Amino acid sequence: MATFTYTVRDKVGKIAKGKLDGDSKEAVQAKLTQMGYIILELDQQGGLASLNNITFGTGVKTKDVTIFARQFSTMINAGLSLTKCLTILAGQTDNTYLRDVIQQVGKDVESGQFLSDSMSKHSKIFPPIFVNMVRAGETGGVLDEVLNRVADHFEQEQKLKAKIKSAMTYPIAMGGMVLVVLAAMMVFVVPTFEKMFSDMGGKLPLMTQVLVDASHFLVGIGGVVIVVVSVGTIVFFKWWTKGPGVLVWDGAKLNMPVFGSMTRKIALAKFTRTFGTLISAGVPILSALDIVADTAGNEVVAQAVKQARNAIKEGETIAKPLSESKVFPSMLVQMIAVGEETGALDAMLNKIADFYDEEVGAAVEGLTSLIEPLMMATLGVVVGGMVVALYLPMFQVITLVK
Repeated sequence: MATFTYTVRDKVGKIAKGKLDGDSKEAVQAKLTQMGYIILELDQQGGLASLNNITFGTGVKTKDVTIFARQFSTMINAGLSLTKCLTILAGQTDNTYLRDVIQQVGKDVESGQFLSDSMSKHSKIFPPIFVNMVRAGETGGVLDEVLNRVADHFEQEQKLKAKIKSAMTYPIAMGGMVLVVLAAMMVFVVPTFEKMFSDMGGKLPLMTQVLVDASHFLVGIGGVVIVVVSVGTIVFFKWWTKGPGVLVWDGAKLNMPVFGSMTRKIALAKFTRTFGTLISAGVPILSALDIVADTAGNEVVAQAVKQARNAIKEGETIAKPLSESKVFPSMLVQMIAVGEETGALDAMLNKIADFYDEEVGAAVEGLTSLIEPLMMATLGVVVGGMVVALYLPMFQVITLVK
């Protein structure tokens, strides 16, 4: 029996914290879910558990869960029972961790538990949006349709991530190349030229002397200093952006000169896509907004959604509190208002998400076309500047000889 600390949200949206004893983390998750709570955090008290209970990585990708949802939907639509579907899916799954989870879910369902309650025990595999949509599908008797929507949602998110990844691959590769070339020249090339300069005698030009001093520093303790400073900066940055500075950092990301516009469009696409998917599956609006806030990926957007949720709970429309936030543009708010008035909010949200997905695609293409020449120019300036600095003493000697 172990003690777990938890942070949960109750049915009225209030955050609660406490401690609960249980045989395992899964058992405590099930107990809190049965009590009607949405679990935000759940950790074992007293530090790390035994090594046998630590999962360093599941190896389960979003693609695996998408395929699982799509196949599950097809089998249910064909008339197979839940337990039969889960048995077949477990046998078809290559990932060992996912197979074990599916088998456990199958046992829970066979013992009489709801599918959504069993899935909620495995938050590493099934995120809140998945669990809540399955719960709505079970309630409405449209589980096959809901699972298809889950798969569609994850596929759209994967496409969006692929666009972003494609935009970042080139600059990261070029930046790494610049650093490798720079380090190689400082460590191997500059010392060779320095020996030649010392044989020639005379005073080195300022540009060359700075380069030689930088080479001495890098070959000496410079490498250690750079590593220590880099690691310290990364650790502090992660602590700051995951803790007290998350709101400041997420706000700064939305207002960056070049990347800010794309970051905002990505956040809006995720907000509308997730919200629309949940509404179309029959999840209550307040519960849907809770999930949207928790999965927003940006604390500024999450805070705006939470404020809107509180206003909606008091009887406001969805569009009005969103219009009072600087996060959501007027076009988005107006389309949501139209969706509310016509009773087609889910369809309107999905259209908005499609629009922002296209906007992100255009932004990625524009960013890539801008970054390529900038990176080439940077590489040329860095390497060219070093070459000029190395050959300046030779030019001086040639001038003196003449």
